[in-house]
Amino acid sequence: MRKLIVAVMTSLDGVIQAPGGPDEDRSGGFAHGGWVWPHAGDGEVMGGVFSRPFDLVLGRRTYDIFANYWPQVPSDAPHGHIADAFNNATKHVATYHPDTLAWRNSRALGTDPVAALRELKRGEGPDLVTQGSSDLLHQLLAADVVDELRLLVYPVLLGDGKRLFDAGTRASALRLASSATTSAGVLVTHYLRDGEVRTGAFAGH
Repeated sequence: MRKLIVAVMTSLDGVIQAPGGPDEDRSGGFAHGGWVWPHAGDGEVMGGVFSRPFDLVLGRRTYDIFANYWPQVPSDAPHGHIADAFNNATKHVATYHPDTLAWRNSRALGTDPVAALRELKRGEGPDLVTQGSSDLLHQLLAADVVDELRLLVYPVLLGDGKRLFDAGTRASALRLASSATTSAGVLVTHYLRDGEVRTGAFAGH
């Protein structure tokens, strides 16, 4: 069975909007695009999640951003190996316009993305990895189909913007599988699903 892995860059207060550049996503008046770059540097990208075969799972806005960027990155550029991996990977896209998916190896998830991903998880192939795509992530977290979280947590508070978690997120327990900190202060974490939320009380309460 294939895993569905959320791999995302997030601020300390949970914002995931426009990490890569000022004009990446200005919706809602977001004014802090490009907030990861002051902390870029060492550390394996997304904790190594892209070091093995994967399929991408993308919302339409993130797909369009990626499709306009990664095919233009040469293989010998600093992140050329990521560009090659993204360009070659199968892209499963939540979109109302499947006829406009021009980036190679792109496929529409259809009218019910969650059902389509459940079916993909039951099949053979590499793990399914999400990037960005806040609206789609909220659907996946509410539907309880996410198996792992790979979070790069940046030492910045952004205040507003699109967030990783919303009120619809399904309650669940997680186990920290690994963590590391880069010299720039970025916390690289890997969480696994660990059953239901467990509760209790201090003695005397």
